[in-house]
Amino acid sequence: MAAQRLKVHGRQHLIVDADDTLWENNIYFERAFDDFCDFLAHSSLPPAEVRAVLDEIETVNNKVHGYGTANFARNLGECYQRLVEREILADDLPRVMSFTEQILHHPIELIADVPETLEYLSMRHDLTLFTKGDPEEQKLKLDRSGLAIYFGHTAIVKEKNAASYKALIEERNLDARRTWMIGNSPKSDINPALEVGIKAVFVPHPHTWTLEHEELRDGDGCLLRIDSFAELREYF
Repeated sequence: MAAQRLKVHGRQHLIVDADDTLWENNIYFERAFDDFCDFLAHSSLPPAEVRAVLDEIETVNNKVHGYGTANFARNLGECYQRLVEREILADDLPRVMSFTEQILHHPIELIADVPETLEYLSMRHDLTLFTKGDPEEQKLKLDRSGLAIYFGHTAIVKEKNAASYKALIEERNLDARRTWMIGNSPKSDINPALEVGIKAVFVPHPHTWTLEHEELRDGDGCLLRIDSFAELREYF
């Protein structure tokens, strides 16, 4: 859908992603990964190839353990044991796990213009926060962000796929014709939303997690692409 031709009329239901849509998230995981690569100090594998091994581990483990910092730490530990070229010492795995501590303790860094835009949207539309990951970790981030006041409903799920979108639509009794998903992830935000028949707004983020990358599906007039979160005020 061409952005310049779109202007939504009437009250809509806006479902909004959290991580890397409202606040920075993946950059902290990437910093932990950089520390991990420095500690691993592999003799032949560059970081991109180490990342490929970690991606493989995460793809398998996320289906069992879900997402979040604790699971990322577990995946780093497994990656270390698979790739390390030296004897594993007693302090090695705790050291690997420590690289993830910054993820839990960093201040919430809101993406530019998010609070003002949410305030604007919440006065005109019904907002739901829809995110995946560890429930306690995601609730804590939302509390620390100060953004909870703009959402009438919050849903935290293990995986954001077509089934979870369908369940949310049924639970909230949403009219698909007036419902939009807003997020940065083609895999978790845009494609499954389009699959179940609701509209979507793609807000790209330069550091979206590699496992969230997918080719955007043809929205058949139901996909809006914008450059920033603040731009939502021009269309809603």
